[in-house]
Amino acid sequence: MLGCTHGVLFKTTVAGGSYQEGLSINIQGVPAGYYFSEEEIYVELMLRKPGQGELTSPRREADVPLIFCGVNAADTMPGFKNQGYTNGTPLVILIPNVDRHFEHIDQYQQTNRTPRPGHASYASYMKYGEFDDAIGAGFFSGRYTSSIVAAGCIAKRILKDHGIEVVSFIREAAGIKMGNMPVAEIKKKAAAYREVRKLYDPIYLDLYASGKMKNDLRFFEKAAILAELETRIPSIKKPVYNEEEIKERYGINPKIFCPDVEAADAMHDKIVRIMNDGDSSGGIVEVVVTGVPAGMGEPVFNKLDGELGRLMSIGTVKAVEIGCGMEAANMTGSQCNDQMHIENGKVVFDSNNAGGITGGLTTGQDIVARVAVKPTPTIAKPQHTIDKVSLENRELAAVTRRDPTIVARMWPVVEAYTAMIVLDNYMQHIGYQAMRPKK
Repeated sequence: MLGCTHGVLFKTTVAGGSYQEGLSINIQGVPAGYYFSEEEIYVELMLRKPGQGELTSPRREADVPLIFCGVNAADTMPGFKNQGYTNGTPLVILIPNVDRHFEHIDQYQQTNRTPRPGHASYASYMKYGEFDDAIGAGFFSGRYTSSIVAAGCIAKRILKDHGIEVVSFIREAAGIKMGNMPVAEIKKKAAAYREVRKLYDPIYLDLYASGKMKNDLRFFEKAAILAELETRIPSIKKPVYNEEEIKERYGINPKIFCPDVEAADAMHDKIVRIMNDGDSSGGIVEVVVTGVPAGMGEPVFNKLDGELGRLMSIGTVKAVEIGCGMEAANMTGSQCNDQMHIENGKVVFDSNNAGGITGGLTTGQDIVARVAVKPTPTIAKPQHTIDKVSLENRELAAVTRRDPTIVARMWPVVEAYTAMIVLDNYMQHIGYQAMRPKK
C-alpha cells in the first residue's frame, strides 16, 4: 500500500489490520517536551466503541494503546525530569488486537468468496488478488480507524496548546436531524460524554482507573497485562447504568453522541427500528474547529478546504461539505456571501456560509465541515452478489454479527482526522509566517 501516510510537517503513517497482530501509528513532527499518557489516548479510542444497548458492536476489542517509541526511557541527566516526555524522534503507538475471535476464521474463509455489496471486499480482491487480507476485512475494516483516532489525540493536544480546539458530533442519524446549538454548549456536552464513558467503560475501569496499566511500565510488562486481559475479555461485564439519571445529570444520551438529547433519543429509536427490520442506516457528522488564525492554507493545490476533503479517506464517508456546502447551489450571492463589519477594531462576519474558509485560506471564523456516513454494508437481509473467484452469481446470506449503524462510531474519527489536517496546516502556516523579513 502506498496511501497510508498523511501530512507534510505532522506526518502520520498507519499500518495493520483487523485480524493481524494489531495496528501501528508512526508520527513524525511531534515537538519535543510533550507528555502523552496512554490513558488519555485510550479515552479517545474508547469513543469509537458505542455505549451499551442495541448499538453495541458484537466485537469487544479493547483498543489499548502502547507508546512504543519517541519518548525518553528515563531522566536523561541528574536534575532533569524528562522521563516519558517526547524527544523529537518519531512517536510510535501500537494498538494490539486482543479480541480477534479465531473461531470465526472458518466463517470468513467461507464467505470471502462472496463479497458484501457496498463493502471494499470485491475491489480489494481485484487489487491484491489471492493475497488480499480478507479475514475480518483486513485494512478495510473499521478497526483501522483506531489508528486515526490515536494520531488525532496527539494532534488535538498540540493544537489546544495553541488555542485551537476541534469538536465533532452527530448532526443527523437515520434521517433524524438535531437543531442548532452554540459550539460552546456542544463542547460542554462532549466533555460530559467523555466523562460518562470513562465511568462506565469496563476496559477503562479495569486497566486505568484501577492503576493497573501505567505509562512507566516496560513494554513487556504492558504486553503481559494485555495477554491476561485477552483471556478475560469474554467474561468482563459492563457496568450497568441508569440512562435516565445520566440524561438528567449530564444532559446527554450515553448511547449516541448527539448533543441535543431529545434528537439523540429519536435517532437511537429510529436506528433500532431499522435494525429490527434487518437493515442499517447512515447519518451526518459535523466537525467545528475554533481558534484558528486567519490566512492559514496553501493555495492552489493545498487549499485548506481541499485538504479537509481528505476526510473522504475515512471508510464509509461518501461526501464532505464545508460551510453551507451543497446548499450554496440554491442560494443567491446576497444570501451566500458572508458580509463583514468592524466592531471595536476587529473584523466581524454576519454569517459563516463559507465555513471559515475562502480562497482555500482561513478567515479566522470557526471552520465548519460535515461528512455523510453511509449505512453499514453488512445487513441482516439476503443480497445479490457473486463468487469473485469463479465469477458466478450468488446470494449473500443475512449476517447477524454487525453494526446497525456506523455514524455512532464515526464522530471521534472525523474529529481526530480533522485535527491531524489542521495541525499539519497550522505548522506550515506558523513556519511560513516566521520567515517574513525582519523589520
